[in-house]
Amino acid sequence: MPAALSEPVFAPIAPDAAGMPLYRVVKAALLRAVSAGHYAAGTLLPSESELAAAFEVSIGTLRKAVDELVAEHILVRRQGRGTFVATHTADRFLLQFFPVERHDGLREAPAVELLSFERLHGDDEAARALQLRAGDPVFQIENRLLLQGSAVIHERLTLPAAAFKGLTEKRLREWPGTLYQLYQAGFGITVVRALDRARAGPADRRAARALGLPPGTAVMQVRRVALTFGDRPVEHRLSVINTAQHDYVNQLSRPRSANEPAPGSAP
Repeated sequence: MPAALSEPVFAPIAPDAAGMPLYRVVKAALLRAVSAGHYAAGTLLPSESELAAAFEVSIGTLRKAVDELVAEHILVRRQGRGTFVATHTADRFLLQFFPVERHDGLREAPAVELLSFERLHGDDEAARALQLRAGDPVFQIENRLLLQGSAVIHERLTLPAAAFKGLTEKRLREWPGTLYQLYQAGFGITVVRALDRARAGPADRRAARALGLPPGTAVMQVRRVALTFGDRPVEHRLSVINTAQHDYVNQLSRPRSANEPAPGSAP
């Protein structure tokens, strides 16, 4: 059920209160409600007319705020049912967070093999990325990802232990979905975006062994910081990709023109 509209986040908004376009103030209020947990993943929001009345703004202003949150994968519209807080799905992971595909354009979900799971003290790189102190406890996960039956990606993930209390190797092995689904469903952590930095480099012995390559083989190294609401880092990931048959593909979106409808808006 939707949360009560009497909550402070839905108080009327003065048109000149924030020194920014009114729809952005509405968007920020909706985002606060989601990030604070008033609306959990999968929850139905009140109708647009109810929200507009609560904020004392026009339907057009409310809709523009919702449009941006839909475009950012925070909310999702379901025709005939309303607007919901977006959940992580296998399709969303594949389209938004898995940028590897075969040279001919084939993109598919990888088969994931868990190689190791440890609780240890984070190294300097992971600590900086996760905004932790050096030596803070972390979970480190090592995976091998197979595409079309071949090992293509070796990845090492570092998670802050304080944010993932109760995570175990058994839970990882038995989880049927993606890691980002586990973060959301099991720990209330929603990955909303990720920053990837890619460079060419040699495969170290561990990655080379996992991928069946000679040590020192040229590979793509991708360092990712996954972010939740408020740009809080929740995952550091180093992926080593064998690019003999696969590419790292980043689809860039262009800014919309003033007259172009926003994603999810009526034609």
